[in-house]
Amino acid sequence: MYKESYHRLASALDKLPNGFPRTKSDVEIEILRRIFNPEEAELASHLTRDMESISEIAHRANLEEEEAERRLSSLAQRGLLRSAVKDGKPRYRLTPWIVGILETQLESMDHSFAHLVEDYIHEDGFVEGIMKPLPLIHRVIPAQSAVKSEWILPYDDVKKVIESSKAFGVRDCICRKQKDLIGARKCEFPLDICMSFSKIERPPNKYDISKEEALALLDKAEAVGLVHTVSNVMEGLTYMCNCCICCCGILQNSSAVSNYFSTIEHDTCTGCSLCEQRCQVKAISIKDNVATVDLEKCIGCGLCVTGCSVGAARLQLKPEDKRIDPPKDFRVWEDQRLQNRGSL
Repeated sequence: MYKESYHRLASALDKLPNGFPRTKSDVEIEILRRIFNPEEAELASHLTRDMESISEIAHRANLEEEEAERRLSSLAQRGLLRSAVKDGKPRYRLTPWIVGILETQLESMDHSFAHLVEDYIHEDGFVEGIMKPLPLIHRVIPAQSAVKSEWILPYDDVKKVIESSKAFGVRDCICRKQKDLIGARKCEFPLDICMSFSKIERPPNKYDISKEEALALLDKAEAVGLVHTVSNVMEGLTYMCNCCICCCGILQNSSAVSNYFSTIEHDTCTGCSLCEQRCQVKAISIKDNVATVDLEKCIGCGLCVTGCSVGAARLQLKPEDKRIDPPKDFRVWEDQRLQNRGSL
């Protein structure tokens, strides 16, 4: 029975907009075994993308409501389910693999689990099932110090989002930790630089930082040369990743870009090559002692701008017909994603 529970849970996760591709090797089943015990896998397999009441879930899972509530609460506390309160009663839905369940494994991930994750990433269908469907999971936003406040698109102004938030946190990057554990990390970027923020107050925890520390972290990420990525929505941003090409699957395997592009003023450029070194996607090269941008590769992150001491590098807003506006909110994103995956 429980063997089938893990397969049903894997299929339930793959029905979510984010995706959880099934593989011939069943490595994804071994991953789930490391996270869920058999009873938890059985219960979670009955959840969907919709927030549902305990009674609805208990009925479908053939459990007493009291027992269902206990198990659901435990799963939600570990981040494996998402919860909300409606009319004074808790409701639950399934958390996706990315972004969601994988990130909850930050503290429990060990060498063997990291290798399972790596194996899954390289399975046929993983990239196509998670990284390629539109709308993309993440989008790139420009370095905030590289754009002018008067023309930055409202949904790209993450500094404003941080300034208007009430709670802040920082955790290690799950991608760099996973690469560290398998000995595959090629960079020396900091681990503790993935940021979360909330419009509402939340219970204190060990990851809390102040607003001033959050803004300083934003500046630090840009200074060291990391690419900002966020949820691919206009409204409801709650976190910001700071990514490098050697560890981040989204930069490696998706076409995530911003609505900006880099230009170099050749008369000002000194050919120092710092922009070339900072560009995570190898979009800049030095030719005849002048930096040149390959616009086919440029993702509009602005790291060339923040690293240019003579002001030769600049970001420009793409023409309106070249911009890709993100979905309004998470629900719209899910609907569009499911439709494009042929699941709606």
